[in-house]
Amino acid sequence: MTQDKNTIKKPIAVEVIAGKTYMWCACGKSQKQPWCDGSHVGTGKFPLPFTAKETKAVHLCGCKHTGHAPFCDGTHQILNGGGRDEYFQKGQSD
Repeated sequence: MTQDKNTIKKPIAVEVIAGKTYMWCACGKSQKQPWCDGSHVGTGKFPLPFTAKETKAVHLCGCKHTGHAPFCDGTHQILNGGGRDEYFQKGQSD
Protein backbone atom coordinates (compact mmCIF):
# COMPACT_ATOMS: atom_id res chain seq x y z
CA MET A 1 0.00 0.00 0.00
CA THR A 2 1.45 3.34 -1.01
CA GLN A 3 1.10 6.46 1.07
CA ASP A 4 0.90 10.04 -0.13
CA LYS A 5 3.01 12.52 1.82
CA ASN A 6 -0.09 14.14 3.37
CA THR A 7 -1.75 10.96 4.63
CA ILE A 8 -1.73 10.32 8.35
CA LYS A 9 -1.43 6.80 9.78
CA LYS A 10 -4.06 7.38 12.47
CA PRO A 11 -7.67 8.53 12.72
CA ILE A 12 -8.42 12.24 12.55
CA ALA A 13 -10.92 13.34 15.20
CA VAL A 14 -13.25 16.11 14.01
CA GLU A 15 -16.55 17.58 15.12
CA VAL A 16 -19.28 17.36 12.47
CA ILE A 17 -22.63 19.17 12.43
CA ALA A 18 -25.91 17.36 11.72
CA GLY A 19 -27.18 17.96 8.20
CA LYS A 20 -23.95 19.51 6.94
CA THR A 21 -22.22 17.93 3.93
CA TYR A 22 -18.46 17.49 4.07
CA MET A 23 -15.94 16.59 1.35
CA TRP A 24 -13.49 13.97 2.68
CA CYS A 25 -10.15 13.85 0.86
CA ALA A 26 -9.77 10.40 -0.70
CA CYS A 27 -6.53 11.06 -2.62
CA GLY A 28 -4.26 11.97 0.30
CA LYS A 29 -2.87 15.05 -1.42
CA SER A 30 -4.90 17.72 0.39
CA GLN A 31 -3.00 20.15 2.62
CA LYS A 32 -6.18 20.45 4.74
CA GLN A 33 -6.60 16.81 5.84
CA PRO A 34 -9.10 15.27 6.24
CA TRP A 35 -10.93 17.74 3.99
CA CYS A 36 -10.55 18.12 0.23
CA ASP A 37 -8.74 21.22 -1.03
CA GLY A 38 -8.85 20.35 -4.76
CA SER A 39 -5.37 18.79 -4.89
CA HIS A 40 -6.85 15.62 -6.43
CA VAL A 41 -7.18 17.27 -9.85
CA GLY A 42 -5.43 15.05 -12.39
CA THR A 43 -5.13 12.05 -10.06
CA GLY A 44 -8.27 10.22 -11.19
CA LYS A 45 -9.44 10.23 -7.55
CA PHE A 46 -12.27 12.33 -6.20
CA PRO A 47 -13.38 13.52 -2.76
CA LEU A 48 -16.10 11.60 -0.97
CA PRO A 49 -19.08 13.73 0.05
CA PHE A 50 -20.88 12.71 3.23
CA THR A 51 -23.61 14.32 5.28
CA ALA A 52 -23.39 14.13 9.06
CA LYS A 53 -26.41 12.40 10.60
CA GLU A 54 -25.88 14.08 13.94
CA THR A 55 -23.65 16.66 15.60
CA LYS A 56 -20.80 14.79 17.25
CA ALA A 57 -17.10 13.98 17.20
CA VAL A 58 -16.15 11.35 14.60
CA HIS A 59 -12.89 9.67 13.61
CA LEU A 60 -12.16 10.04 9.92
CA CYS A 61 -9.61 7.94 8.09
CA GLY A 62 -6.21 9.58 7.72
CA CYS A 63 -4.41 6.74 5.91
CA LYS A 64 -6.95 6.60 3.02
CA HIS A 65 -7.12 2.78 3.11
CA THR A 66 -10.24 2.31 5.23
CA GLY A 67 -12.93 -0.10 4.11
CA HIS A 68 -15.59 2.22 5.58
CA ALA A 69 -14.78 5.62 4.04
CA PRO A 70 -14.74 8.28 5.25
CA PHE A 71 -14.55 6.71 8.72
CA CYS A 72 -11.50 5.05 10.24
CA ASP A 73 -11.71 1.25 10.52
CA GLY A 74 -8.26 0.64 12.00
CA THR A 75 -6.48 -0.19 8.74
CA HIS A 76 -3.74 2.31 9.71
CA GLN A 77 -2.65 -0.15 12.39
CA ILE A 78 -1.92 -2.77 9.72
CA LEU A 79 0.04 -0.16 7.75
CA ASN A 80 2.05 0.47 10.92
CA GLY A 81 2.91 -3.24 11.14
CA GLY A 82 0.33 -4.28 13.72
CA GLY A 83 -3.23 -5.54 13.76
CA ARG A 84 -6.54 -3.87 14.43
CA ASP A 85 -7.25 -3.34 18.10
CA GLU A 86 -10.42 -4.42 19.87
CA TYR A 87 -12.06 -0.99 19.39
CA PHE A 88 -12.05 -1.39 15.64
CA GLN A 89 -12.81 -5.14 15.62
CA LYS A 90 -16.12 -4.39 17.33
CA GLY A 91 -16.93 -1.81 14.67
CA GLN A 92 -17.05 1.93 14.99
CA SER A 93 -20.38 3.70 14.94
CA ASP A 94 -19.17 7.00 13.45
